[in-house]
Amino acid sequence: MKQRDIIIGLLVIIVWGLNFIAIKLGLQDVPPLLLVTLRFVFACFPAIFFLPKPPVSWPWLIALGLSINVGQFSFLFLGMKMGMPAGLASLVLQSQAFFTLFVAVTWCNEVWRWNHLLGLAVSACGMAIIGLQQGGNMTIVGFGLTLAAAACWGIGNIIMRRATLGVPPFSILSLIVWAGVVAILPLALLSWLLEGPAAWLTVFHTPTWTMFGSIIYLALFATLVGYGLWGKLLSRYPAAIVSPLALMVPLVGMSSSAIFLGESLSFAQSIGALLVMLGLVVHVLGGCWNDKKTKVETLTTKEP
Repeated sequence: MKQRDIIIGLLVIIVWGLNFIAIKLGLQDVPPLLLVTLRFVFACFPAIFFLPKPPVSWPWLIALGLSINVGQFSFLFLGMKMGMPAGLASLVLQSQAFFTLFVAVTWCNEVWRWNHLLGLAVSACGMAIIGLQQGGNMTIVGFGLTLAAAACWGIGNIIMRRATLGVPPFSILSLIVWAGVVAILPLALLSWLLEGPAAWLTVFHTPTWTMFGSIIYLALFATLVGYGLWGKLLSRYPAAIVSPLALMVPLVGMSSSAIFLGESLSFAQSIGALLVMLGLVVHVLGGCWNDKKTKVETLTTKEP
């Protein structure tokens, strides 16, 4: 990977890591479902008028919007509102890698590899340790909702894979924006029904700079800039090279949350976090070792 692209990748990781601080700050003034709604309103308009619809059928586009944008972000924002620290949320959300594998195995008939099983076992131990540390700076409800967000993200990953199978190349940003538009109405209805019109009136009548800053960061930087640059990297390099960079998001999320929000992990939570990260590394990078080993075996068995 070229030095310029490494810098771009690191910039995206920083933007996405700080995203959890923006969510936490925004939730101080805006109800969670309304905050998600406003995120996509400002991210999709006017961007949708400049991005053509991706070559994905409407049923797949709707499924993608409901799973990732409605499901993932609703559960994540609710979880963080109900006691999930921003740093731990950035880590637990990465369990989407294992939910993606579960869905892929059952839906797409993919097979388990040693690194998948070992990574899952190690990360599951870490998640169990974190989950048992309820109270203090984390609630079990917030932890459960964040896991539900990761599950929705995993389902959405497989939907995206199936939706884009065999279609011509397109901009990932256009897919994000169009799937975001699909999510706006369901999110707005959920917010209106569950949070109530009074919450909407309070937000619109008493806006704050924190609210504006949070929405702008979530819509412009975390969504448009983040996914736009990520899409450029994926268009230049194989996913196996780009995807491992995402393992750095929890590191940025936890360190920045400690610096800016004063969050801290207990000793047990720190052990759990290390186990989760170790499991994710084995899960993602173990496949590369498998591929290298296969190549070596193939070369050594060739006839001279």
